[in-house]
Amino acid sequence: MKKLLNEELNRKTVEEFKKAGKYPIWVVLDNVRSLNNIGSVFRTCDAFLIEGIYLCGITATPPHREISKTALGATDSVQWKYAESTVEAVRKLSNAGYKILAVEQTVNACMLHDFRISQNEKYIIIFGHEIKGVEQEVVNLCDNVLEIPQHGTKHSLNVAVSAGIVLWEFFRFYQKKG
Repeated sequence: MKKLLNEELNRKTVEEFKKAGKYPIWVVLDNVRSLNNIGSVFRTCDAFLIEGIYLCGITATPPHREISKTALGATDSVQWKYAESTVEAVRKLSNAGYKILAVEQTVNACMLHDFRISQNEKYIIIFGHEIKGVEQEVVNLCDNVLEIPQHGTKHSLNVAVSAGIVLWEFFRFYQKKG
């Protein structure tokens, strides 16, 4: 097997990406502190045609050299907004008809593989701080909480890894329905 060169991948230009149809998902980063994680989430949102990202609280915003190192240009293609308050950002999207989901470990959380994505819904998917997770005040606003099943000794996954797993599941669903 021959590895493909970048020019053989037929990827969209930034302008083509901006004009392309997106999946009805806004990712919300609730006080994510790692600039590398932020950049990685941008790149994942670009890969899976996510509508946009809300960067909230202490979450850094582009342009920033450390975000750019992992985003590799995705900060130019993916729509993003900043909100000082995660609660305000979530309420704004909720008022626009989005279902609110957090990725967190809670009582009665729904395992990711058991969650039924609806073709007729728009979603907010919230990922939290690397140590503290999604703030309880934000969890209280959620329509549902998703948990990624884990069977090892650690209690959580890196936030960028979690975003990749969850957004892949949504992308797969939309691709099948496409």
